[in-house]
Amino acid sequence: MEQYRNLLEAAAFAARAHRGQLRKDGETPYVSHVFRVCLIVRDLFGIVDQRVLTAALLHDTVEDTTTDFDDIEERFGKDIARWVALLSKDKRLPEAERERAYMEQLAGAEWEVKVMKLADMFDNLMDMRHLSAEKQGQVLTRLRLYLECLRCDPPEETRRPLELVGRLFDEVRTAIQSGGLR
Repeated sequence: MEQYRNLLEAAAFAARAHRGQLRKDGETPYVSHVFRVCLIVRDLFGIVDQRVLTAALLHDTVEDTTTDFDDIEERFGKDIARWVALLSKDKRLPEAERERAYMEQLAGAEWEVKVMKLADMFDNLMDMRHLSAEKQGQVLTRLRLYLECLRCDPPEETRRPLELVGRLFDEVRTAIQSGGLR
């Protein structure tokens, strides 16, 4: 059972790190997002690598909490810390520069990072009904750019996740355009 220790510790770590944060609906604890991303990686995308699942649980800790790279590396190792860092935007940069740098990170990342980002996108697409129509359009535009960046020369491990996220993206876009996403 030792093989599950890091995964279970990551779940507790993420819950503590995101304590008090809420999703866009103002009611759902934010940590539910990272749990769903982990489940999407495992159950929908079929990835059972414990390191990937651990990093999926931690994917927003550096970007959205006071956790830093060293905290993750010390507790979960260098690979997981590097993956989490690649999934984190540098909020010190102006938005346009930050997004450009983030897409470059994603494009050059290992397949594990790309799969986690696709799971993150899948969950965010599923949760868009809680956003205003204007915000839905903004998020959809950003997710389309991420999807395009991830589709460039995709590794084999990302092909099925890309297909699933692409289909959901098209469904959500169609629903938004017809005024039916709620």
